[in-house]
Amino acid sequence: MTPSALALPDHCEACASGAVIPVDIAAAKAIATATPVTETETLDLLDAIGRVTATGVVASLNLPPFNASAMDGYAVKSDRFTGQGPWRLKVTGRIAAGDALRQSFEGSVRILTGAPVPQGFDTVVMQEKCSLEGDAIVIDQKPRTGQNVRISGEDVRRGESLLEVGETLKAQHLALLAGQGMAAVEVRRKVRVGLISTGTELREPGQPLHPGQIFNSNRVMLRASLDACRWAEVLDFGIVPDTREAIAAALAEAATQCDAIITTGGVSSGEEDHVTWAVGSGGGVLDVMKVAMRPGKPVKVGRLGPALFLGLPGNPNATLVTFRMIALPALRKLAGLSIPAPTWTQAVADFAYEKRPDRTEFVPVRIGAAGSDGLPRLAMLGRGSSASLRAISQADGIALLPPGVDRVEPGMRLAFEAI
Repeated sequence: MTPSALALPDHCEACASGAVIPVDIAAAKAIATATPVTETETLDLLDAIGRVTATGVVASLNLPPFNASAMDGYAVKSDRFTGQGPWRLKVTGRIAAGDALRQSFEGSVRILTGAPVPQGFDTVVMQEKCSLEGDAIVIDQKPRTGQNVRISGEDVRRGESLLEVGETLKAQHLALLAGQGMAAVEVRRKVRVGLISTGTELREPGQPLHPGQIFNSNRVMLRASLDACRWAEVLDFGIVPDTREAIAAALAEAATQCDAIITTGGVSSGEEDHVTWAVGSGGGVLDVMKVAMRPGKPVKVGRLGPALFLGLPGNPNATLVTFRMIALPALRKLAGLSIPAPTWTQAVADFAYEKRPDRTEFVPVRIGAAGSDGLPRLAMLGRGSSASLRAISQADGIALLPPGVDRVEPGMRLAFEAI
């Protein structure tokens, strides 16, 4: 890593020396700074939802493992349908799902959904297309060869790749592994994320609120966001007052226990902003100091000992935006995910908004119905304040307002990330 700025004992000088970089470069630097955890563990499938695959998975058997009936009906041999119908075929047996085939059959065979198709039979005629007359069926219409038969291996063939390294295990992935007879899967261990809330003015919800104090909404938001990431384990270091000594001590403790540290507040250049100084006093290095984005310009990224360091601004909207755009991609890389970057969706602005052309802005939006072009319409919420809680609480997503644009007009195409 080639730092653009080092955390020096005087935090104001450090902030002043850091170059303002574009948000995409800042995000790329954060991802590049993260080194994936290497330790793994083997989990029962029922405990593996949301975890990250540590190895690729290859199919060990065909799915389905045998030719199977796709519905209730009668198994027949298509080469018996010669000349003009109707055709009369004697019913010589019955096969249900789970039955083992221990005999040979002729004519036709009563067969139920999921049952194995007997050797030599290649077609299943659904029962509604047959007439039962005594011990035989009568078929008026010639069936198509292979209809209503699930061929062995048509879904999955032995030796095919099922999952790659770095995938988040979803319920449907676990079903696929279970269908292969796997009871467990190897995953990367959880990423240990330390959370530090800085601010003498902060109180936790439920505590008495005195003049000049506010409730710590960021901790709840980030804890909930991280808890939704099944590959993360949160170590919460609570609220730390705005003193150099207290913040430095909290960071030093977190660096010995965590793979990543997230702080909120105290990353700007004010008299009570001590996070940058504390990182430097602990021997840390900052690679990102200032980002050409709104909200969230003073976001910090670097390393403190072995831990990835992510210093987020304290205003709630700025916390949310920098977490989603800078911190979360880096944490996803740390967890070993193969695709760490956000997923952007195209949409159309349904609002007008003036902005500075030299920076990227992120605004909370509500997603409306799609227009004639098939793209959803975005309504901006709030006035773009970095301290807004109301707007982000109502938002369906975060829209990206690109640099080089000084005004967003209705009808302009934008990208958004759902939240």
